[in-house]
Amino acid sequence: MALKTFKPYTKTTRGTVIVDKSSLWKGSSYKPLTRGQHVTGGRNNAGRITSRHMGGGSKHKFRIIDFFRKKKNMKAIVDRIEYDPNRTAYIALITYEDKEKAYIISPQGLKIGDTVEAGKNVEIKTGNSLELKDIPPGTFIHNVELIPGNGGKLARSAGSSITLSGYDGDYAILKLSSGETRKVNSACTGTIGTVSNPDQKNVKIGKAGRNRWRGKRPQTRGVAMNPVDHPHGGGEGKTSGGRSPVSPWGQSAKGLKTRRPQRSDKFIITRRNKRKK
Repeated sequence: MALKTFKPYTKTTRGTVIVDKSSLWKGSSYKPLTRGQHVTGGRNNAGRITSRHMGGGSKHKFRIIDFFRKKKNMKAIVDRIEYDPNRTAYIALITYEDKEKAYIISPQGLKIGDTVEAGKNVEIKTGNSLELKDIPPGTFIHNVELIPGNGGKLARSAGSSITLSGYDGDYAILKLSSGETRKVNSACTGTIGTVSNPDQKNVKIGKAGRNRWRGKRPQTRGVAMNPVDHPHGGGEGKTSGGRSPVSPWGQSAKGLKTRRPQRSDKFIITRRNKRKK
């Protein structure tokens, strides 16, 4: 997919960069695999805002994605590649030999008419799903399980992939795009290839209205508030807060580690790369 820019007729079009979707399916989604979607707008069951800056947005239908690839050693043909408003990656509608249809995360390079398969002793090619122990080291994979049979959890967003580095006993060693290296049970499954739509990272929204279409409401800077509303608030004139950056509840906004569960620490070999400040 290519990026699409516009002539600068307005201030908005001057800065807008979007992904060209002209090669995707033009019709509506496959109805038996589509459900209605309830949106909270950031409110809890009492109607109070518990997550700020959420609300509004275009109405979406939810597409049921097969992250499990449970139909083993049965070939499927790719009918079409679709846009999914609920995720950054594109999705592919596939039809199995028994005429059952399913949506899967579309890898980069998958085309209409291609054949995909899941199971043991399948070919190492884009879109095929295998157990990690059957995949050669150095292969790029996505939609990787953390627990066998639990469905793909890792590397599902646009352009993401995981490198299978090698094996250590019953575990496969994975290098994630974050820089983290971790062990995963080699009986878990992964799909060959990189997730589609890698140009998503280059999109420029262009205007506030497009964020409103996505269900994002405006944010007010803490330094523009009063002291009662935010730790950065108050002061005479334009002050920058007078203290280290924090959230409205006083939690550091400069790389404070908030990870609590330690049950998976033993599987992490190298922590993810530190973000540059």
